Amino acid sequence: MNPPETAFALSITAQPQDIDELGHVNNAVWVRWIQDMATAHWQAIAPQDAIDRYIWVVTRHEIDYRGNIGVGDMVTGQTWISEPPKGARFWRNVSFTGPDGKIKVSAKTNWAIIEQSSGRPVRVPAGLAELFLQD
Repeated sequence: MNPPETAFALSITAQPQDIDELGHVNNAVWVRWIQDMATAHWQAIAPQDAIDRYIWVVTRHEIDYRGNIGVGDMVTGQTWISEPPKGARFWRNVSFTGPDGKIKVSAKTNWAIIEQSSGRPVRVPAGLAELFLQD
């Protein structure tokens, strides 16, 4: 799935500590970057009262590794929500594109919203979901 023009985007540069023994970004680092993208998107869009009230947890990652980058290389990460939530969960799309214009990693991740005061999942509030939905 290609990101919409309105997808939330960040640039990330691979650091020496991100590189594995094969000379490229370690798979675990890509997972961290997926989480970093989701967190940055949440912080950028959600109202402060929602940030204070809720926290998100991953319930599933589906990741396709199509290419890689080395130390000092940059990718543009993009994330978007293309489907309405189902109860406490929704699917987040993420892609990382290299300077060559090719997608290096793409993912579809499932997240659940947790009310911090109770520590329990809650239905995603409709007004909150509307802020993140992308066509």
